[in-house]
Amino acid sequence: MERRTLKRPEAIIFDMDGTLFKTETLLIPVYHQVFDQLRLEGLYSGETPPEEIILSCLGMLLDQIWKKVLPNHDEVVHLRADELLLQLEHEGLQEYATELYPRVAETLMKLREHGVRLFVASNGLELYVKDVAETHKIISLFEGVYSAGEHKTKSKVELVRLLLDNHGVNNAWMVGDRSSDVEAGQKNGQTVIGCAYAGFGAGIELDGADVLITSFDELIQLYDEAF
Repeated sequence: MERRTLKRPEAIIFDMDGTLFKTETLLIPVYHQVFDQLRLEGLYSGETPPEEIILSCLGMLLDQIWKKVLPNHDEVVHLRADELLLQLEHEGLQEYATELYPRVAETLMKLREHGVRLFVASNGLELYVKDVAETHKIISLFEGVYSAGEHKTKSKVELVRLLLDNHGVNNAWMVGDRSSDVEAGQKNGQTVIGCAYAGFGAGIELDGADVLITSFDELIQLYDEAF
């Protein structure tokens, strides 16, 4: 994609998984623990579904995720999987060596120094999203951390609209790695920066983004070049 000059934003809104947080460093071990426990409780039998399925679901709402990962199981199993995932992710953030993407913290701090208002908008659960930000010591850099779990929104479009309205933001960059992030930016009239470094999902995920970046710290150059 040819890089073009963007309008300088008053705020930048970030997705969490696949954008700030290298999700697989937590999700893969926890995913296997979830299915081990479901088998112990007699709610699931057979092999754990391939890791690629859960990774391809990043960015979706949880009820959508379990319909894809466990399409032949009912809501009782899906709800138990939800509970286990949240509990084990909370524990796993202390247990496993989880990671942000390279230069995330430094880049966020530089953007804050430039006076940019920073936000998170994630389709995840409230405790998970805030846990990740707290564990990796970046939560204080954000003016607001929004999650579908906390605000009961049905889409990323709705969540971002709520954030913009609540904080009086008119000109923002939406930064994310999934089609839901592109849609959320476009439908709210904002610039979309697509993160092409995570590698989740199909190649068409970021169709429609205004600019693609291949490393997080490219945001500094984009900001400096913006008018």
